[in-house]
Amino acid sequence: MVVFLGAVFLGVAVLPLTPGNAAGAATVTFRKVFRQSSPEFVEIQVSDSGTATCDIRQLDDDASPQPLEIGAPLVRRIFELSAKLHNFDGIDLELHRRIANLGEKTFRYERDAETHSVTFNFTLDDSARQLLDIFEGLSRQQSDLAELRRTMRYDRLGVNDVVRQIEADYEHGLLPEPDRLLPALDQVAADEHFIDIARQRARALAARIRSSSR
Repeated sequence: MVVFLGAVFLGVAVLPLTPGNAAGAATVTFRKVFRQSSPEFVEIQVSDSGTATCDIRQLDDDASPQPLEIGAPLVRRIFELSAKLHNFDGIDLELHRRIANLGEKTFRYERDAETHSVTFNFTLDDSARQLLDIFEGLSRQQSDLAELRRTMRYDRLGVNDVVRQIEADYEHGLLPEPDRLLPALDQVAADEHFIDIARQRARALAARIRSSSR
């Protein structure tokens, strides 16, 4: 079991919590630990000021939180859902039935000396599930973007497969802010070093994203 204690989760080495912990600022942190999966570790921290970090990796890898861009409406939604859950103070989200291990999820709220957290495997609480969907979506979105950038640099023939995966994630509504992928998709569409089918797919997907966000 992973347990919060101060700025440390017992059982997993982490870096101290970052910019969002400035005096007076509130942060909501999501952490998921799912051994023998890929990734095994996800941590996303969002401040009510709009700054955010994301760390997605295997447990044996070194901690490496990276800046994460999140729009103001999504930040507000995260804190609205946290408030509905009493900022995780004294709540129990676990289903308490025997089900498969789906990964240990933790929500944590911090503001100055106030700290609350809750850990669960599976929940039926609607607000918690909405918040979980947001964070899982941000994780998938960031992983898609990182994989696209990697293949663009090191595996040009693999770009089409990654764009196709992003397209599937978009069609299933799994990406909270798909417009964050537009610069990379536009770069693929414009670069003749990539195969035509990848460029066409990237161009079409970018057009769909732009059309839906109007």
